[in-house]
Amino acid sequence: MIEVRRLGPQIGAEIHGVDVRKLDDAGFAAIYRAWLDSNVLVVPGQQLEIQDFLRYSRRFGVVHPHPSKMTRHPDYPEITLLGVNKFGPDGQLDQAIYRRGAEGWHTDGAYDQEPFKATQLYALAVPSSGGDTFFASMYAAYEALPPRLKQRLEGRKGAFTYGGRRKATALLNEEDRDWTPVFHPIIRTHPETGRKGLYFDPGKILRIEGVEAGESDELIDELTGYMIQPAGEYRHKWRKGDIVIWDNRCSYHKAAGDYPPEEDRIHWRVSIKERSAADTRASA
Repeated sequence: MIEVRRLGPQIGAEIHGVDVRKLDDAGFAAIYRAWLDSNVLVVPGQQLEIQDFLRYSRRFGVVHPHPSKMTRHPDYPEITLLGVNKFGPDGQLDQAIYRRGAEGWHTDGAYDQEPFKATQLYALAVPSSGGDTFFASMYAAYEALPPRLKQRLEGRKGAFTYGGRRKATALLNEEDRDWTPVFHPIIRTHPETGRKGLYFDPGKILRIEGVEAGESDELIDELTGYMIQPAGEYRHKWRKGDIVIWDNRCSYHKAAGDYPPEEDRIHWRVSIKERSAADTRASA
């Protein structure tokens, strides 16, 4: 029997009593509902082969390769390998790989015309200490905004690119570093829950449309201060066999980037987009 345990007051839930390899449609529907309700869903104790992980991930939507080609699995390009090859030929620690995801709070795929619906990780190896992942609710961030900011931002869009204002594109091949900005509402209504969230990524946003450059920078700085609300946070301490999926439409995350570098912290990662009508017909 599937059991759902809350992990935080506003974000995070853990599923017990399930083997994701054997889920029927009713069981998956219960998991999907718990995920929508909690933003971040943990399924511990799984023993998966790579095809099991992909099969389960595809139940949430369409799996897309990440833009960073250098970290794709050599045989399964839909999968990103996190934490491998972090030492260069000279023995030096590659900080871009070691601290991947730890550069600050962010949401995956804001640089894309169709941002990632979800990101899912499966833990293959965990360090003896550190290496946690932090999550925070966009709903809580929106609810914390003062009325003047809600009114000011309603209907406004942000311009986003992969590297943002800092042009942080070290994980991309050189030929992939030229990005055309895309535009997304700063106040975004979740397409499935109908709830409003602060859709924002300080590392990928270039500007807020419709205001002067200086005012845009001030707004970005101010919004950064509202992103993380104490009651809307969850910190995940990884265990081998954990699957964690988060909803990029309503949550932020960041890695701790603090585990012993000589130890392994390795995950399979997939990026998931919405399933289109054509995708649905093709799978029927």
